[in-house]
Amino acid sequence: MTLDLNVGFWKKRKVLITGHTGFKGSWLSLWLQSLGADLFGYSLAPPTTPNLYQLAKISEGMESVHGDVRDLTQLKQAIASHRPEILIHMAAQSLVRTSYNNPIETYETNVLGTANVLEAVRGNEETKVVLIVTSDKCYENREWVWGYREYDTLGGHDPYSSSKACAELVTAAYRSSFFNSPSTKGGHTALASVRAGNVIGGGDWSVDRLVPDVMRAVIENRPVVIRNPGSIRPWQHVLDPLAGYLLLSEKLFIEGKDFAESWNFGPQQSDAKSVLWITQQLAEMWSGKVRWNVDQNQNPHEAFSLRLDCSKASTRLGWQPRWDINDALKATVEWYAAYLAGQNIRDFTIQQISCYLSDRDKAAQ
Repeated sequence: MTLDLNVGFWKKRKVLITGHTGFKGSWLSLWLQSLGADLFGYSLAPPTTPNLYQLAKISEGMESVHGDVRDLTQLKQAIASHRPEILIHMAAQSLVRTSYNNPIETYETNVLGTANVLEAVRGNEETKVVLIVTSDKCYENREWVWGYREYDTLGGHDPYSSSKACAELVTAAYRSSFFNSPSTKGGHTALASVRAGNVIGGGDWSVDRLVPDVMRAVIENRPVVIRNPGSIRPWQHVLDPLAGYLLLSEKLFIEGKDFAESWNFGPQQSDAKSVLWITQQLAEMWSGKVRWNVDQNQNPHEAFSLRLDCSKASTRLGWQPRWDINDALKATVEWYAAYLAGQNIRDFTIQQISCYLSDRDKAAQ
């Protein structure tokens, strides 16, 4: 049985998102705008050109301030000004290969930035829920064929993965020290962390990510260079974990500390596919427009196999992924086709959110 989102819950709800100009942050911002939330964003400028934030004119439906989560003073001012009931922390350095080139920036943003958010929110009694978005790569990857559960060991071979494990530890320490006791400053707030798989969807232009790399190659009519064709990842459309984040936020707001834990939001085990499989499916959906070459260069280490076990979210939240990998790839290709055709991207993206919610309703019947 599926526990559906309570649409009325979000009407005029004061929500602050850090990293709202990024790929996932833009999708979440547009979704919350469509639900009628009183939305405020704190973020750096969009990280790529083009980007979903500008294409979908997301700034028109929310207040926002240009800011860095490493700046505690400015962050405190933004939170004190908006006084959110729910804060969703998505701002991050989110790329594995970039973390090899800029490890200090990665740790500063992902670790210190998380600590700054938690420290800044402690003084705001109106904030009932804080959701820290980390990554499936926070686990110590032992190349298992089964999925990692929330209580498995944290770790990370590369600076990005390590920084996300550190962010989880910072979150756990703040929850234990400050957010679990009504007698402490921050004790009124329910704090949880969420770990998603490799998200895909329209509007992602990040470098060194498979689907955006393929889409750029199609647009530029050239072969795409793929790394590690045999590597397996838990691919999922961006709307699936976002639905989990919203659902968990509702539960945290209403029931509080019983859900103040870490949570996985990944695809079905059957949707953990190889890089080559994804590339081949995209080639078929684009009617042969996708051509590729395998990178023969020596590249930094990346995990070979990674899967998530999401039985906890399924059992306790009633959450299930609604789009399988084929649905996710189809929706992604349709989005980029709409972009190339010059369609209204804001309207088209909202239409995809509506389609996703309609599929959820059908699945619940």
